[in-house]
Amino acid sequence: MFSLDFTDESRQQLAILKRDNSRQTEYRAVKKALYLLQRNPRHNSLHSHIYYSIKGPSNEKVFESYAQQNRPNPYRIFWYYGPDRGVITILNIMPHP
Repeated sequence: MFSLDFTDESRQQLAILKRDNSRQTEYRAVKKALYLLQRNPRHNSLHSHIYYSIKGPSNEKVFESYAQQNRPNPYRIFWYYGPDRGVITILNIMPHP
């Protein structure tokens, strides 16, 4: 099991989703995806894959995981392994770019 570390931006995005009553479906989907990511980043429903367009702060491989699919503007979670062993850093939580 991994511990999750959130950047300020990802923490802010999660808080915005939580406060917005019209986005509760998205918030629940993101919370479930974070739960699965913490337990198994390779879980099939996350469809985790390398996102080549960006790198982590120390040139880490960044991954994209699905929080939603088959919806307009589905939410995605961008993350990387580290900075320490057993830690996943959540870079951003946002609608599909």
